[in-house]
Formats: sequence, C-alpha cells, structure tokens
Amino acid sequence: MEYEDSTLQEIDSALQKAQAAFMLYKKTEPKKKAAFLRAIADEIEALGTELVSTAMRETHLPEARIVGERGRTTGHCRMFADLIEEGSWVEARIDTALPDRTPAPKPDIRKMLVPVGPIVVFGAANFPLAYSTAGGDTISALAAGCTVIVKAHPAHAATSTLVAQAIDRAAKKVGIEESVFQHVYGKSFEVGKALVEHPLAKGVGFTGSLAGGKALFDLAQRRPEPIPVFAEMSSINPVILLPDSLSQQAEKTADMLASSITLGVGQFCTNPGLILVIDNPALEKFVGVLATRIEASTVGTMLHEGIAANYVTKLKQSLAQKGVKLVGKSSAASENVAGMPAVASVSATDFLANELLTEEVFGPYSLIVRCKDRHELLLVIHHLKGQLTSSVIGLESELTQNADLIQLLQEKAGRLIMNGVPTGVEVCPSMQHGGPYPSTTDSRFTSVGIDAIKRFVRPVSFQNFPQSLLPMELKDENSMSIWRLYNNEWRK
Repeated sequence: MEYEDSTLQEIDSALQKAQAAFMLYKKTEPKKKAAFLRAIADEIEALGTELVSTAMRETHLPEARIVGERGRTTGHCRMFADLIEEGSWVEARIDTALPDRTPAPKPDIRKMLVPVGPIVVFGAANFPLAYSTAGGDTISALAAGCTVIVKAHPAHAATSTLVAQAIDRAAKKVGIEESVFQHVYGKSFEVGKALVEHPLAKGVGFTGSLAGGKALFDLAQRRPEPIPVFAEMSSINPVILLPDSLSQQAEKTADMLASSITLGVGQFCTNPGLILVIDNPALEKFVGVLATRIEASTVGTMLHEGIAANYVTKLKQSLAQKGVKLVGKSSAASENVAGMPAVASVSATDFLANELLTEEVFGPYSLIVRCKDRHELLLVIHHLKGQLTSSVIGLESELTQNADLIQLLQEKAGRLIMNGVPTGVEVCPSMQHGGPYPSTTDSRFTSVGIDAIKRFVRPVSFQNFPQSLLPMELKDENSMSIWRLYNNEWRK
C-alpha cells in the first residue's frame, strides 16, 4: 500500500487539534493516564501475528527480533503507567507560608513538573516498534501529559499504521480525549520541516542520522520560539582493550566483539564501531581471531536499500583512508540490501590525523586503532567526540591502575561499561541512553528508562494559591504522602 505525504493543511490541522486536546489531557488524573498506557500495551499485543509479519516484511528483521521489540514496547508502556500512578516523578516541592517571619513574611510556594505541550515524534528506521509509533518518545510524552503527533517512518509505514490504530482503540476504550495522539506520513523533508516549525509544537523526539537530527535541531532553534529537539544521532561507542586482559583472553574478547559487531547486521546505535588497543604481544592473536570470526559471519539483510547503500558507501570511504587496512571481511554471498561485516585497522597517528575516521559507519563494521603506548591511547580518547557508550575490557588490577583513563571516558560518554560490549540497552530506571554531542543533542537526558519523561516537562511554581486552584499533587491533603515519597520512605 502506498502512503501519501500529509499536506501542510493536514499538518496544521493536526497541531491545532493537538493543542486543543492538550488543554484537557494535561489535567487528566494519573490513574486514567496510566490506564491509557496499559490499554495501549494490551491493544498492541492484541495485534498478534499481523503486527509481527508486517514488521518483518517491511524491515527484513527476523521474527525473534520483532517479538522481542514488541515486548520491550509494551513493557515501556506499563513501566510508565506504574511511574505516573506512583507519582513522585513530578518532584513536588512544598514550602508553606510563614506570615510572622521577620523582617519579611514568607509566602506559600509550591513547585512541580508540568507537561510542555504537543510533541512531534519521528519514527526510527532501525526500531519499527521500540523507537517509533508507540516507542519510548511517544509513551514518555503521553505519560508526562503531552499530546503527540508521530510521523511514520516511510520504511515501515504499514507497521506504524497498525500501531497507531491500536493507540486510537486504547484511547477510545479508556475515554481519552480525541487527538491526544495523531499519526501523519511523510517521505519528504518538507513534512518534517512543517512539523518542527509549526508554532504549536513544543518539543521533538528523533532517532536517526546525524544529518537528519542536526537539520531538525537547526530548524527548531531558528523558530521565533525555539523548542528542544531530543535527537539521538551518531555514536561509534569506543571499546578500550587493556593489555593484561588481552594477553589472558584474546580469543574470548574477539568472540565477544565479533558477536556485538554483527548483531542485528550492525544496525544498532550502540554498535562497537571503534576498538582502541595498545600494541602488545597478544594483539596479533586478537586481530587474527576477530578477522576469522568476521570472515565466517553471515551476511544479513539490512533494513532497507537506503541504509544498505549508505553502509557500502561509508565502508568504502573508510577503507580508502590513509593507513586503513582491511583485516577481515565476510566471505558469504551478498545481495543488494545485505550488510557485509568487516573489520579494519589503523595506527593511532593516522587516526588522529583524519577526522573522517571518527564518523559513524552505520552497519557491521569496526575499526581497530593501534596505539604505541598508553600516552597515545589517551591522546586518541581526548580526540573522540561525544558517545552514547564507552567500554573498557581489563583485569580488575588494570582497571584500578587506569582510573584516570576511565575518568576521561566519563567526559565522552553517557554510559560506561566495564568488561562488556555496548550492544544491549537494559530498560530500567538507572539506564542513561544519551551522551554528549553528536551522540545526542542534549546529554542531560535519556531516551530509555523512567527519566525519559523529564524531556517533556518543565517546572512551575505556584505562589499563594488557594487550595481549590492548586494541582492535585500540591494540595495539603496530599502533601505528607508526596513528601514521604520524595524522601523514599514509601519504600521502607
């Protein structure tokens, strides 16, 4: 089925409806919003095999991946439902009046987080469920009390439509205002531009390329009223291999990294695109084993022709750079939309002299940077741009000895991993999925876990308000329970 781009008139209508719905939805009681999110999860599950088969057909992803992603999506819905029912996320602060205080009376001041307004969400190419129509951006925005307009990704528009219809059914089942959630289509940049530039849009969620995210960010900042764009864009997720560990487990480390590099045909934002290592006797063994594993790996089908073509172009470009040597490439037969796994190496000197080698190659590819010594390794780390993750693989004694290196990595990444690979993002309250630019546009926030809700709210203080006009969370009848929640006494 062909999906036509939404017109400018349709986009304007969607934002007008979203603003009108927001004025009602933001006042919806937490229990009702929670019921809405749980109903979304139920309706997505009720789609059954139709959703799975449609997503498989559009994305070439295997059934197990789609089923797992569906579970993550519905789990996200229920996680945020629990969060907003529990209530402490609003960060209520209550300072009661002291009218007799001298030299000046103290007013009654109460503060909490409130939703910002209509949010535009762009579906992600590489996650047709978990980062798209009912993905983390949409669900955290709805949980916050915002209305949402999703632009379906053209690579899986049918999947997006099925999920959008499930959300509509959930809204009707619970009695949520019409137009709290809306769904539009668009292959052209003009559709995205119109959504971001519309004066009623108050925020944007995006997962995709650096070029796409930066373009949306620039549009948002040039508006008469700039708005935040929470974009996840580009990360090569460096993995540092310390020498003592490598000498003891070169083969195990190579196996672990080969699996991570090729997982999902390398189409994860946390793919280990860079391996940093100091020259040592075990290095050749590691490189040899890694090359063998990559050469024996299967060639998977990528999400769509555009991503596959971009991978081929970027891979050729990287391999053509001065000093870059191919050390392993899959020998399996390939197709037009296949992703050929590959690993190359380069000296730290050539890496430091070539900015292009710091750019993401989205697919099953990793570049080994060979450093002469620890000093050169630190120079390479200093040179890196912002990342979603960074991993260090070493013995406990080595990790202790390299505390300064780990501290330096803290300035570069949002998540630090000891003795593990970056692929695999656990959905839990302590997860930080966001890092310094260009991995994301705002490293203070996460797109995974309960803190994702904080992207779509702002603090408001209410001074000298009568009880009848205060938000429910700030009224005296709730103040003691809120204060106990804030101090975590509810857990005892």
